[in-house]
Amino acid sequence: MKRKIITTSDGSKTIQIEDWNEQYHSIHGAINEANHVFIKHGLLFFSEHNIDVSPISILEIGFGTGLNAFLTFLKAEDLKLAIDYVGVEAYPISEAEVDALNYTDLISKNHESLFKNMHASDWNIPHALSPNFNLDKQQKYFKDIKDQSAFDIIYFDAFGARVQPELWTEGIFKIMIKALKPKGVLVTYAAKGSVRRAMQAVDFEVERLPGPPGKREMLRAIKP
Repeated sequence: MKRKIITTSDGSKTIQIEDWNEQYHSIHGAINEANHVFIKHGLLFFSEHNIDVSPISILEIGFGTGLNAFLTFLKAEDLKLAIDYVGVEAYPISEAEVDALNYTDLISKNHESLFKNMHASDWNIPHALSPNFNLDKQQKYFKDIKDQSAFDIIYFDAFGARVQPELWTEGIFKIMIKALKPKGVLVTYAAKGSVRRAMQAVDFEVERLPGPPGKREMLRAIKP
């Protein structure tokens, strides 16, 4: 499918799949959405309630442009958190697409080489990006995740249910809750009632939260 780089409302770039009229991030601001959904309501929420957990293990569903991983690295560096980060992606973006993204220009020019290294590192081989941040990019489908009680946080950043409803089913969320440790947290930009009910059906405790710019609500789910 044809993809192109577009600019979102906060000036940051994202990738649009033209056939679907779907973007990797919100058109109302890629960086704003990632900070609000995944950093504020995911990483910071978990770290504030579990101060003794180290390293914090994170699974990202949809590594995509690497924006969530990049922001997580920077926030963890700032807060002196140790992170083990697994990003799952079936269709990695190209080198040309990486070069067209402007996240380091807007967030931290000092970390441009690190952002490039995140994408240049081999798939399916863990890499230490710093003494406190390990990255393991895994190229596979979400349905093939087999981890059991392995993660503290899941960033669920799949394409929306409008274009890929199969990624927002009870079957997928059963895989997610199995992959989380007890009291683990899953956060997503989505807020559809069908998504919330699918999460609840597999025993997640789900709460609605104020959404990022352009969205009224988002969801956070906790494994009992």
